[in-house]
Amino acid sequence: GQGPLARDLVDRPRRGADLMRAPLILLATGAALAAAPASAQTITLKPLIDARLRYEGVDQDGLSRNADAVTLRARVGVEAKSGPWSALAESEALLAIGPHYNSAVNGRTLYPVVADPQNIELNRIQIQYRGLPKTVVTVGRQRINLDDQRFVGSVAWRQNEQTFDAVRVESAAFGPISVDLTYSWSDRTIYGIDSPIQHIDGDNILAGVGLKLGPVMAKGFAYLVDQDQATRRQFSSQTYGLRAVGAFPLAAGVKLGVIGSYAHQSDYASNPNRYSADYYLGEATLGVKGFALTGGYEVLGASNGTANSSFQTPLATLHKFQGWADKFLTTPANGIRDLYASAGYGVPKSALGPISMLVAWHRFDSDRLSIDYGHEWDAQIGFKPTPHTALLVKYADYQARAFATDTQKLWLQFDYLL
Repeated sequence: GQGPLARDLVDRPRRGADLMRAPLILLATGAALAAAPASAQTITLKPLIDARLRYEGVDQDGLSRNADAVTLRARVGVEAKSGPWSALAESEALLAIGPHYNSAVNGRTLYPVVADPQNIELNRIQIQYRGLPKTVVTVGRQRINLDDQRFVGSVAWRQNEQTFDAVRVESAAFGPISVDLTYSWSDRTIYGIDSPIQHIDGDNILAGVGLKLGPVMAKGFAYLVDQDQATRRQFSSQTYGLRAVGAFPLAAGVKLGVIGSYAHQSDYASNPNRYSADYYLGEATLGVKGFALTGGYEVLGASNGTANSSFQTPLATLHKFQGWADKFLTTPANGIRDLYASAGYGVPKSALGPISMLVAWHRFDSDRLSIDYGHEWDAQIGFKPTPHTALLVKYADYQARAFATDTQKLWLQFDYLL
């Protein structure tokens, strides 16, 4: 029988056609303008192509079947530029070639979750203006990545991207001070058009003010997250914090990088819980020629209030943090402390182009009650044979103690980007 996506496309054929047609409309419009008389403003067109073929295998204790997900993702669009103005439209489609996995919407609950549901949607459509000094204004459905994406990101690891319907102003017109302000009325999630949380509406305000102090970049931020959907209101929060990043050369070919961050979070808008919790991060990286050694400690604290809540980051690119096995996408009620270390090495030239390698280790504990959650080993190797292609092999092994279950994941991935 037909899955929900297939039925959606049969019942509403114009919807998918309209989404995929948007870049073509913009392309045709731009081409017509480009053919206008010489007195008209010159328009340049740039095609956007982003394709990814991936295998994701998951062996998770407690589930009777292993996941074997083979998915093909394609984003196709065009960007038109004219003077300080630009317009961009991009569609996104995902096909499950090997559908033996739980996509979170396909009902295959005997398999582990691989959060890449079949999908077709308008991923980005935006207008951008750069006519003001050192300032960019972007309006429309857009990609937003703030700092290291710990609080707000596009979730680029998943096949479907997270984008935002928003107005954003970025400015470096105030000397050493930079300003980044966003109002977003809808979070377009990774879960696709068949999900009840395909988009999460709300009045979200994302604000940051940065100050350059020699080798250190300091930033104050305020993130007001408003999630209107009934099943998501517990993630509405107000977060205020500070972040500092510094890079210090120690000797020829040797550099020390440090990151420090603190934030306080409490309930906001329609959140039914009353809570407050803290966030801490300390990280140092020693770079020696092609090697990078990193150690860090990150805490997403448990609530100080009466509610059984903890520090949450629902708009983050969560896969980047707390291990690639993705066992802590929602912070446990008792919080989490992540002690981690990694070693990386890059080879700038080889028969397969530049090579990057990384091995990482995590130990996870609760913030409250001293619970040993478990530990994890991660490893990956990536190749870039040409400027437009990339290959990746990646592995995660989570060993549970008092949280979740043992889980191993393997990825094989090919990317093409134009």
